[in-house]
Amino acid sequence: MAATVPLALTGTLTIGARNASAADSAYVMGYFTESPSGTGTDYGLHLAVSTDSLQWMPLNQNNPVVTPTAGTGGLRDPFILRKQDGTFVVLATDLKGTDWSLQSQYIHVWNSTDLRTFTNYHRLKLHDMATHSWAPEAFWDASRSQYGIIYSAVNDSGHNVIMVNYTTDFVTASAAQVFFDPGYDVIDGDLAVGVNGVNYLYFKRNQTLVGARSTSLDPGSFTVFSTPVSHGGTEAPILVKSQTSSTWYLWGDTYTPNGVFYAWETTDLAAGTWTALDQRTYTQPVNSKHGTIQPITTTQYNDLVAKWGAPAWNRLKSFNYPDRYVRHSSFFGRIDQYPFDPYTDSQWKLVPGLADSSGVSFQSVNYLTRYLRHYSYQLQLDVNDGSTAFSQDATFYKVPGLADSSWTSFRSYNFPTRYIRHSNYVLRIDPISTASEKADATFSISY
Repeated sequence: MAATVPLALTGTLTIGARNASAADSAYVMGYFTESPSGTGTDYGLHLAVSTDSLQWMPLNQNNPVVTPTAGTGGLRDPFILRKQDGTFVVLATDLKGTDWSLQSQYIHVWNSTDLRTFTNYHRLKLHDMATHSWAPEAFWDASRSQYGIIYSAVNDSGHNVIMVNYTTDFVTASAAQVFFDPGYDVIDGDLAVGVNGVNYLYFKRNQTLVGARSTSLDPGSFTVFSTPVSHGGTEAPILVKSQTSSTWYLWGDTYTPNGVFYAWETTDLAAGTWTALDQRTYTQPVNSKHGTIQPITTTQYNDLVAKWGAPAWNRLKSFNYPDRYVRHSSFFGRIDQYPFDPYTDSQWKLVPGLADSSGVSFQSVNYLTRYLRHYSYQLQLDVNDGSTAFSQDATFYKVPGLADSSWTSFRSYNFPTRYIRHSNYVLRIDPISTASEKADATFSISY
């Protein structure tokens, strides 16, 4: 259930700026992608799903499900809102790439009944100013019986403020007005509406995430109250309410062209303080940037997976270095800090073991004839020569994680006292005994 107040199964409430239903039990994320050298960059709408809002599974093999055809032909900063009638609207910045000097008074808009088909694509003009319309989001304002669209733009103040337009149909909108201007540059507004009678607005200021609040949704009514949080330069806040507890999550991604998501938690939005989550507890979709999270039902979750498909590959996260993933580099196995290119070096097909189908072998996604195998106890990516020795060297058994049984460790087929572990970030098979070695030999199978 999406809130602690009782609701009929057909009732809705607002969590973040997004309507949530009492039947919700899962989540969908929308995002675009960027990677360090651009091999994973795509300015279309990507989707991922989750059952806990922390561990994410990309859909459509992490390819876009829809791409703009007007304006710049690309999007940034997508936002998904479930409207009052239960259908969805998708909004996004009209910008392909990172040329911040480009000024668009328009945003991209799609309608969707189920996030499997997208209709009525158009651009919506929000203002006549010589400035941008960045990071649009929307919320239902019950007092106006209209949706508010908030976004970042530079007005007469000379700095970025958060503007608002009102609409009933996302086809036409009222004149722009200032929604929030604390007197300094602010972008990337994200709302949590109607939380114990209070509305919360999180935004980016000086590469930190800061909160403001108001008992109304009136423009100009929000005042800053929270302690800033960041991990390096951080932007793009996303407020998410757990559907199984009183916990709220605040997501943000690093202010780089290839962002890394970080997350914080609290059980009291009114306190304005957040605790950083251990990176072991969450995994972002690969190359994801500036996301949006919307609660959905289990049926919608299943329908999205049925439509777009689960990934045909996995990534392996290190237990004691959860910012690092198993990859091959120069055909040797190692763990490296995310993000990196080619990002496909970290994608693996976990296939039935070459020597024993009850085990697993790691087939490279970008070198399909090659598998991880041990040679002189070090893991390397070699072409399968069809030999018995190769099959045995490339086969491992999945066992409960040696450092955490909810994770996974991999025992060697032909050296059963040895496990895959990293040592100075290089992968090898070794006997495992100490707590440190157990941590080195423990991994999460994710996407």
